[in-house]
Amino acid sequence: MKKIIYKSIFISVISFGFYNCSTTVIPLEEEPEPVIEKITYNDNVKSIIDANCISCHISGGQASHYPLINYSQVKNSAESGNLISRMNDITRPMPQSGILPAQTRAIIDKWKTDGFLEN
Repeated sequence: MKKIIYKSIFISVISFGFYNCSTTVIPLEEEPEPVIEKITYNDNVKSIIDANCISCHISGGQASHYPLINYSQVKNSAESGNLISRMNDITRPMPQSGILPAQTRAIIDKWKTDGFLEN
């Protein structure tokens, strides 16, 4: 009789665990708001690069071999795919401190879509 009770308890606990696992919603990163304005390097992208990338991607910095100091350098890196792919890389994000918010990455993506405008 004890075996039946223990089996019933065991099955109940396992069932409860599966139910919780299957109904628990793990929030994913929120979908960014659509960027509808025209995105330019000077108005939108430069401040993102300066705040998140320039400390390493400047002369004497840890990643000075990939400088991101001016429009041409950032544009070339974005056009080659390195900048955007690393910003979106979950396993090896740039900046190394962690992947940028979805809305910030959406601005960079829109800059690409808009044709890498400078002004």
